[in-house]
Amino acid sequence: MKILLVYPRYPDTFWSFRHALKFISKEASHPPLGLLTVAAMLPKEWELKLLNMNTASLTDRDIRWADYIFISAMVTQRNSAKDVIARCCKLNTKIVAGGPLFTTEYKELKGVDHFVLGDAEDIMSSLIKDLEAGCAQHIYQSTEQPDISKTPIPLWSLINMKKYSSMNVQYSRGCPYNCEFCDITVLNGRKPRTKITTQMLAELDSLYQQGWRGGIFIVDDNFIGNKKKLKSEILPAIVDWMKKRRYPFFLSTEASINLADDEELMRLMVAAGFNTVFIGVESPNEESLVECDKVLNKNRDLIASVKKIQNYGMQVQGGFIVGFDNDPLSIFKSQISFIQNSGIVTAMVGLLNAPQGTRLYHRLQKERRLLNGFSGNNTDCSINFVPKMNYETLLNGYQHILKTIYTPKQYYERIKTFLKEYKPQRKTSVANLKFYHIKAFFKSMWFVGIKETGRRHYWTLFIITLFRYPRSFPLVITFSVYGFHFRKIAEQAFNMPTANILTTDGANK
Repeated sequence: MKILLVYPRYPDTFWSFRHALKFISKEASHPPLGLLTVAAMLPKEWELKLLNMNTASLTDRDIRWADYIFISAMVTQRNSAKDVIARCCKLNTKIVAGGPLFTTEYKELKGVDHFVLGDAEDIMSSLIKDLEAGCAQHIYQSTEQPDISKTPIPLWSLINMKKYSSMNVQYSRGCPYNCEFCDITVLNGRKPRTKITTQMLAELDSLYQQGWRGGIFIVDDNFIGNKKKLKSEILPAIVDWMKKRRYPFFLSTEASINLADDEELMRLMVAAGFNTVFIGVESPNEESLVECDKVLNKNRDLIASVKKIQNYGMQVQGGFIVGFDNDPLSIFKSQISFIQNSGIVTAMVGLLNAPQGTRLYHRLQKERRLLNGFSGNNTDCSINFVPKMNYETLLNGYQHILKTIYTPKQYYERIKTFLKEYKPQRKTSVANLKFYHIKAFFKSMWFVGIKETGRRHYWTLFIITLFRYPRSFPLVITFSVYGFHFRKIAEQAFNMPTANILTTDGANK
């Protein structure tokens, strides 16, 4: 049987890093880990191909080649996914669809022959058997969330690693916290399910043997959801593995702010090669944190927590939200002040949205405030509910935040703030530097240091870093490239016409 695994194209978003990737001649940030893992579950005698539409174009010839198209997507990939489905239907090629988009919106997505809803581990054997027998059902859904300790190693041989800036690995699924706006617990549950130590080391081995050297993103919803197992088993084993191979990878992940409360855990993460962690800060406004049930962020000095993590040698990337019912008119100024003072260089600020199935979604539905049109991209100025704050005030304030924090002056000042707190624990290995890194350095000098209007701030930081923070120089060049991308994304938000963003058409009444 011939299977073509298709990953739809992302729109130009904050996390796509599309404008930054051009500097290092890469086509996508990460490969489609879900599809690669599903591919490893399929029979070895089946003929498999993977097409990532973020790195290659999908042709009619590709579709005709396959007996089945396996497609997986996030909500933000909805438009591209719909286009793929329409093309497959036109060419009479059957479709098997799974992943977050299809799990939450399968009733609205027409043209799919077979849905895999939720985790695939307990479903695939039945699906494979039925496909081979020609009697596959329309919907396959696991009644329980499966143990992932038997999840296979992703089939890395299906991709060209040279097209990606980073690889990815999953250690756990689920998060013990239940923020009102978050769909993680809807999709993956509140009890973190984890892989075992030998499994994690085998995944690192597989990437190492494929020749990968560089970044690996641990894609977990909350990497520290089970601290005890991390500290006693997983991290010590990774530390030993990395030391024996002279640190071929640098790791990044997502975690909750209580990481700052556990010094042993931070030391172990840094020793294991972690240098970046994304944290959902959300808001400096205490009432807004109470509203969304962001329990760990309440009643704490958030800036002090961020700086403590930076002091231990990890860059903090942050997520921020405006649009909560309890946001005061001063929230825009407060968000800017917090971001600048915290030294969070990579700060994603988005408008609040209510993903399908979340507690926020159900609350707004009861309050008759819910609208259609959730895009999955919380930086495109769209919003799928009627906010308490005047909408134009909210949008203008949001755009003001973006314009301020990514203006070169403020952006480079934030990098300086970060450098004062950041204590890198390890020098950058020359072995991990590639020719494309050198190209990126010279491209940054041309596009950011000469062509952009904020070039004076670029060169000031350039000189300060060389003399005061030489160990952080590669990171600062990376930040300058990121800033170029973020400004492009912010410009798109500035050009979004208000009249086309919020509509009451389709509102639940």
